[in-house]
Amino acid sequence: MGLRGNPITAQRHTRSQETELKLTLNPAALEQLRAHPVLARAPLVGTPGVLENTYYDTPELQLKGQRMALRTRRDGDLLLQTVKCASASVGGLSARPEWEKPFTGAFDFSDVDQAGVRQLLDKLKPELVPVFTTHFERSTWALAPTPGVQILLMLDQGSIATQGRSQPLCEVELELVSGNPRDLYALALQLARDLPLQPEDVRKAQRGYRLFLGQAPKSQRARPSRLEANMSPVDAFRQIAFDCLAQWQGNASGALESEDPEFIHQLRVALRRLRSALGLFEPALPAEFVEDWTTQARTLAEELGHARDLDVMLAEILNPVLESGLADQGCERLAGLIHEARERARARALQILRQGRHGYPMLKLAAELHTLDSGNLDKSANLATFARLQLKELRKKARKRHAAATGLEAERLHALRVSLKRLRYGLEFLLPLIPEKPSVRYLKTLAEHQDGLGWLNDEAQARAQLRAWAGDDPELRSGAAFVAGWHAPHMARLQRDILGQVAEDLWSKAPWRQG
Repeated sequence: MGLRGNPITAQRHTRSQETELKLTLNPAALEQLRAHPVLARAPLVGTPGVLENTYYDTPELQLKGQRMALRTRRDGDLLLQTVKCASASVGGLSARPEWEKPFTGAFDFSDVDQAGVRQLLDKLKPELVPVFTTHFERSTWALAPTPGVQILLMLDQGSIATQGRSQPLCEVELELVSGNPRDLYALALQLARDLPLQPEDVRKAQRGYRLFLGQAPKSQRARPSRLEANMSPVDAFRQIAFDCLAQWQGNASGALESEDPEFIHQLRVALRRLRSALGLFEPALPAEFVEDWTTQARTLAEELGHARDLDVMLAEILNPVLESGLADQGCERLAGLIHEARERARARALQILRQGRHGYPMLKLAAELHTLDSGNLDKSANLATFARLQLKELRKKARKRHAAATGLEAERLHALRVSLKRLRYGLEFLLPLIPEKPSVRYLKTLAEHQDGLGWLNDEAQARAQLRAWAGDDPELRSGAAFVAGWHAPHMARLQRDILGQVAEDLWSKAPWRQG
């Protein structure tokens, strides 16, 4: 790692396979981390020092395109050259090859023992230029949490800079010296019980490139399913759950950097998808695992839900009325009340994320997914057969919800919408295992039905909320009545047509039985 005070590093050329867990830390908790009992009992490695890193690439960023990183690092009197290759980071945990050697002022890639990597670096060598720098103080502790386990904990605090722009950096890295990845998670969980730590899949290099390109963070939508027919149901669930976790993590991090409400929305989508995956794969999973994470995912999503509900109320219910130019003063005042309530709800959501309330559950889920075993289902169960049976069951439940909603009561229409959403998510999860074309068409119509039923639910919730806010104020009551009247024709059309449209899809030939 090129630690200050370790002159041996300067003399040897190393090729290593790092296994590490990266975590972000709220800077307000730095002293709390340093005083934590886990660190108080551990020796410091070397002396804390400033690390200056310069990352290189071609003007066309060809190394970035190959998911490679090349840097030089000044650590006290040492100057090192490091090459790192791509790795998948899951729940903050990654293992990737790296090659490190002394840097003499000219790049030398002769020790890179992957031929393709070495050839590309040699080819691009004449074009390499500095792209961005990282500058941070690193303190390192050597931890031995259990016999036979050795972990380095590195605390980095500083900044990333390029072209006159910079952003702060505060992260904790746990690097496995001996033991296995479960030991990293056990230590991280011990720390995260007391500290606002969160797993981080976006590396310093990725953040540096984003800063160099002037790219704002983007909300993360669900990844396309990557299931394969030869997976067991448990392995299929694990893959889906890790994808949900990545979406959860990415949007939690983005929400702390951006005011875009889409981050909170997509974070909640990730948690809803996790709950749907738990329900879909329930026969293959331990019962206590399903019960625990169904409850946790619901609770975590509900904590952040109020801000999103108010965003929707403004965008879908109030703004169309205000933009018509016909709204009365009561509508304007109601919009003001919603704006104020939304800002309070957003501040509360950000406080929850800054406090690290999602960090511990993220780490706990990642740790449990790595060791997850099957429940009562035979591990050799055929995944494609399992998929079709579960989709059949989801559609059966949706049919029951449809039959119960014929009276158009808001609660039962909402229950139908939830069942359609679970069917849609199930199809998305299992899409690689079933006929694609009819399933994609079916997904499109399910999304349209879900949108229609969602609007009906949003309108019903907004109507009740606006009446409550209006209270006995005549002007506000007039505004609430105007909004309800404005949307009444659209609501009537949807109520008249939606159940018939949904029925066509629920009783048509299932797409997973076609082809």
